[in-house]
Amino acid sequence: MGTGRAGVKDWAIAICVAATLLVTGLSGQDSATNLDLVGYPLLAAGGLALAARRRAPVPVLAVTGLCAVGYQAAGFDVPAVAYLCAVYAAVRAGHRTITVAVSVTVLAALPLAALASGLHDTGEALAQARGALEIAWLIAAGAAGEALRQAERRAEEAERTREETARRRADEERLHIARELHDSLTHQISIIKVQAEVAVHVARRRGEQVPEALLAIQQAGREATRELRATLRALREDDMTPPRGLDHVPELVERARSIGLDATLTIEGQRHDVPAAVSRTVYRIVQESLTNIARHAAAATASVRIDCRPDALAIRIDDDGRATPDTAPVPGVGLLGMRERVTALGGRLRAEPRSEGGFTVQAELPVDRTS
Repeated sequence: MGTGRAGVKDWAIAICVAATLLVTGLSGQDSATNLDLVGYPLLAAGGLALAARRRAPVPVLAVTGLCAVGYQAAGFDVPAVAYLCAVYAAVRAGHRTITVAVSVTVLAALPLAALASGLHDTGEALAQARGALEIAWLIAAGAAGEALRQAERRAEEAERTREETARRRADEERLHIARELHDSLTHQISIIKVQAEVAVHVARRRGEQVPEALLAIQQAGREATRELRATLRALREDDMTPPRGLDHVPELVERARSIGLDATLTIEGQRHDVPAAVSRTVYRIVQESLTNIARHAAAATASVRIDCRPDALAIRIDDDGRATPDTAPVPGVGLLGMRERVTALGGRLRAEPRSEGGFTVQAELPVDRTS
């Protein structure tokens, strides 16, 4: 949408400049000559060429310069307004050296063009050339382009600095949270876990029946310790370490096989480059799904299917565990984390029991909206 508006604006400016040049040329001509057939098209072409000044500033600079020299040679004493606009656009685009070289050439060619138009007095030709293109106008146009270029560069640098500062603050906050979690929770959970395991061990040595509540505390302590370690590890991940991604999914499946789960991996479609964030999310979804299957599903088999489409990656993980449509899944930290990752990338996630039994996780991640 923004590009379309810029194009309309460029054409509007180009048409206005062309109309101004033509009106000035018409008002300055006392009598019709054969050179008018050359001069008027050059006036119009010089103005209309400005429509392409954003896409091709250097060619537009050359075209407007040639048109200015051409209509001066045809006898049109018209200021080189289009060329000044082209100078501004070229300098703004960063082409300072070539702009200076072309401008020196045009300044040298204009007096010769005035002489070619029929003027026999060198002083008068120089005066006409100065009237068409003053050096002060050139300097002003170039200075305006350079000033805007520097302002845009400073704005980009400021934006980049803001992003880096925000990223650094986020990293610092993440590490702060990790330290707080470690200091406040790890010790207490470890005490609960150790005390529960000691109590279970003592009860069994005495031949006493272990209360169900005590076994539940023992299991919850183990799960809490594992989850806390995983959370701390994720919070402390260094951005400099190579991230795990789509290429490492086979390792996850192989690891699941090593603990007795009959896991399979199928990759369909044409493999293509995907954004790093999408690749990492695919890995995390498969990792979390296989971990949940191994811990909670009591499943014998699991299948991982990745469909590589031109505009999206589709992931599906199925198991034959004990989940049924009648048992609603309890959304744990892992499932919530998956959903947040997928939503942040503009994708969709579905995680639910299957009608034939077992659990399925399906995600679709667009690859054209994420960098």
